[in-house]
Amino acid sequence: MQPEALQFLLESVAKGSISPENALEKLKNLSFEPVEDFAKIDRHRQLRTGFPEVIWGPGKTPEQIAQIMKVMSRETPVVMATRIEPAVAELLEEQIPGLIYYPVARICALKTAEPLIKYAGVISIITAGTADFPVAEEAAVTAQLCGFQVKRLWDVGVAGIHRLLSHRQVIDEADVLIVVAGMEGALPSVVAGMAECPIVAVPTSVGYGASFGGIAPLLTMLNSCAAGIGVVNIDNGFGAAILAGQILRVADKFVKNRDRAKYANKANCWDFMLRGRR
Repeated sequence: MQPEALQFLLESVAKGSISPENALEKLKNLSFEPVEDFAKIDRHRQLRTGFPEVIWGPGKTPEQIAQIMKVMSRETPVVMATRIEPAVAELLEEQIPGLIYYPVARICALKTAEPLIKYAGVISIITAGTADFPVAEEAAVTAQLCGFQVKRLWDVGVAGIHRLLSHRQVIDEADVLIVVAGMEGALPSVVAGMAECPIVAVPTSVGYGASFGGIAPLLTMLNSCAAGIGVVNIDNGFGAAILAGQILRVADKFVKNRDRAKYANKANCWDFMLRGRR
């Protein structure tokens, strides 16, 4: 946004010709910052969607990733880059002081402070097998960096269903469940039959030939007879975390707005009664 246009918008708000709410809507769609000639950072994505832009690592050089992260960190408290291999992470650590690497999740993060839990509710993440751990950990780290409380439960697949049943409280205490499974992908259906909260199912590429790199569990999850399941792409732990986070974030926003309205109504009633006594 050009400075003149921003000044005109602010003057319009000051004069009352445009409401602050309408001005905010205009600002949401205007801000991006170029990084040389290879990237444009979406500065207002968090304002529009609730979550800041995240860097997709594959296809970018370490130098490009480093430059993007440095520019983003000027205004973003937590900067994330996903699918970063260890060799690339080593190069990034040389260029960016304070960079944190989560090797299992393959996430690099740059943060000004330890992210606080910003939203109510719990995201519980369950895996069918240990081999699903990297995808699940991508979801867990993403959710934590975005400000959500996370609980983990690994290796409780349907081949040994007693393992899942012995941790029933994890299902009962969750507000959103992310269920990660490869092979035939049956675990989300089983969990959905036990849970009252939304389920985000993540098929993984773990399995033998006929699993077709995750197609078999994907189709199983899409065709689940249990209701209340949303399915993301194969190995997409990041997307699962964002979807689960959106559910909790909007619910948190709804509760806060409802409480504000409730207290405002009480205050208005009290003011009305006081005016009636005068």
